Amino acid sequence: MNNRYWEEDIETMSREKLQELQLQRLKKTINIAANSPYYKKVFQEHNITADTIKTLDDVRKIPFTTKADMRACYPFGLVSGNMREDGVRIHSSSGTTGTPTVIVHSQHDLDSWANLVARCLYMVGVRKTDVFQNSSGYGMFTGGLGFQYGAERLGALTVPAAAGNSKRQIKFITDFKTTALHAIPSYAIRLAEVFQEEGIDPANTSLKTLLIGAEPHTDEQRKKIERMLGVKAYNSFGMTEMNGPGVAFECQEQEGMHFWEDCYLVEIINPETGEPVPDGEIGELVLTTLDREMMPLLRYRTRDLTRILPGECPCGRTHLRIDRIKGRSDDMFIIKGVNIFPMQVEKVLVQFPQLGSNYLITLETVNNQDEMIVEVELSDLSTDNYIELEKIRKEITRQLKDEILVTPKLKLVKKGSLPQSEGKAVRVKDLRQNH
Repeated sequence: MNNRYWEEDIETMSREKLQELQLQRLKKTINIAANSPYYKKVFQEHNITADTIKTLDDVRKIPFTTKADMRACYPFGLVSGNMREDGVRIHSSSGTTGTPTVIVHSQHDLDSWANLVARCLYMVGVRKTDVFQNSSGYGMFTGGLGFQYGAERLGALTVPAAAGNSKRQIKFITDFKTTALHAIPSYAIRLAEVFQEEGIDPANTSLKTLLIGAEPHTDEQRKKIERMLGVKAYNSFGMTEMNGPGVAFECQEQEGMHFWEDCYLVEIINPETGEPVPDGEIGELVLTTLDREMMPLLRYRTRDLTRILPGECPCGRTHLRIDRIKGRSDDMFIIKGVNIFPMQVEKVLVQFPQLGSNYLITLETVNNQDEMIVEVELSDLSTDNYIELEKIRKEITRQLKDEILVTPKLKLVKKGSLPQSEGKAVRVKDLRQNH
């Protein structure tokens, strides 16, 4: 096996061959999807069969599938295969409100998924001689079993540590000589803080590779994590509806995430009009599964905002690259007529060494006016000097106003005073009267 690629023939396939494979798999996927109650109806209404798809652009004849459609079809209205005979696992989204979105997998689907995760791990330099620790939740959340099966497929020694219990995570890292760790970005920073509290320098452990994803984060935050843990941190993209982890991953060049196009058809659309945007422009990511048999999804609107990066990657892989996720079209909030993403706030905060990593944006109505309050914890480097703190506060407020065009009320709070999250961090609380 080549030292650089898990599956060289697929990873370096010419664009022409890759698109031929995609078209072939898209037609097969349409034939399979036609067996589900939901797509059967959609295809009849829009006169769609595999034969109506002559080119990849013809995918646009198919209407979008949304999270609302999935919820309306709960639990099994989108299942195309024989679930009793061939279904082997159910996963559901980590959404906390309303009906969950459910995905059913066959053995083929699980094998294909494990292989994609193995491909991602191999791409960032993880090998069978590594010790891989997973600090993701197991159970219905896909980050646990998704990485577990991928790391096992690769042949690495796996530590299914699961989420939380930071002191135990650190004990495992030091005792088992963990070399690769999977963690969500906010938890990676929490772990670095616990290392500090325990008086252990992470740079003196065997840890060298960190895999992060599941939360949008800035490049500044990634660099901060790399500094705090003394590792290389690779960004990843995945979602339950598309299997889970392993959909797109950075290579060692760290210049965008390669999307595995043999298994996914990628579109970037204008979220307002639904029309495609030119390569390089930011829009909403829309995905079609190309190698899933039990429950294929066609033109699924992810709500994630990103862009396709132009040009070829020096790593030699031909699969397109997307930029880090800028945010979600449904994470965006509007205040005083301005569209704001939490990541724009984080981008400013992360540049101040006097600040910790934990912050909370609260939106509330005061005297019929919308107010934006940003609370951020101070770091260990902070000072008790009021004049100094006031100077920092004013500078942060000025930079935030430049970035988001709104002047927030900034509160610098003591380290440890904002709620700590073992799972995905809650960054925005909207308490406004009209919400």
